[in-house]
Amino acid sequence: MLNYILSLFMLHPAAVNHRAADSNYNQVVTTLQKIAKANPRTSRMFELAVSDSNQTIYGLEISSNLQRVGPETEVPDLVVGTHHGNEYGSTAVALGVADSFAANPVPGHRVYVIPVLNINGYNARDRYESNSKQSFDPNRDYPGPCVGNSPRFNLKSTKALADFVDKKGIVASATLHTFWPAALYPWGLSSRDLKTEYESTFVGLAKDATVESGYQSGNSTEMLYAADGTYEDYAFWKHGIWSLLFEMGDSHNPGPEDIKKMIAGNVPGIRRFFENAPKTRAAHHAFTGKCDSSVLKRTRLE
Repeated sequence: MLNYILSLFMLHPAAVNHRAADSNYNQVVTTLQKIAKANPRTSRMFELAVSDSNQTIYGLEISSNLQRVGPETEVPDLVVGTHHGNEYGSTAVALGVADSFAANPVPGHRVYVIPVLNINGYNARDRYESNSKQSFDPNRDYPGPCVGNSPRFNLKSTKALADFVDKKGIVASATLHTFWPAALYPWGLSSRDLKTEYESTFVGLAKDATVESGYQSGNSTEMLYAADGTYEDYAFWKHGIWSLLFEMGDSHNPGPEDIKKMIAGNVPGIRRFFENAPKTRAAHHAFTGKCDSSVLKRTRLE
């Protein structure tokens, strides 16, 4: 299946014409279907929502107890790729996670994998996603302690994901992006008060997640840049979800060999993250610091 996944990304985005681009997400869905068909006892497709582009956002549910009847006893975890449509390397790694976990589920865990959240951005190789009125950066479209009165959940995709993590009681989540090789944890918002009450726990989880990749690990604002309205901070701030942001590779346009390396380097780390994360949500997840918009000017890359 790995070779099939790599084949989806053989063409450089600049070489993909518009007609071919329209089929990109369909190929992702076909891949999920193939994984589910090959692993019927451990995986099944699910529908997250219909996006603003009127396309269904699909995911794969993975568990060694998939057919269990009765109260859920497994820890629910989440992998999300492609908030930013041009970051197709994150799609590839999410598919690699789905393939690996379906063949060998994480014991005691039920993992939901959503390879593409931003469908129209993915098809167009565009960072942004549009609703009926304008375009938005999906990973700035969540509420947060430093967002202020600016509206959020402008997109159906981000609102659907927020509702999903609440409904499923997600405990740990890995969101996948490119590019700046690091595993990052909250807070990543516009503040100089960046430590949560679980700094040592996050430090350990991030280090565990980067054994194979050799990536840096650390606080999101300090290592990358401050950004308000991200999923990663929202998930921890709102629910106490153990949230890691994986910035993978060194390009938004990785070739097949680069993607192969990204999958090999990050899939084991994501698995270890779920295995080692606390089995319940963080109890103390409120932001108690002071917001400081001047920190936003320290952005290292966009």
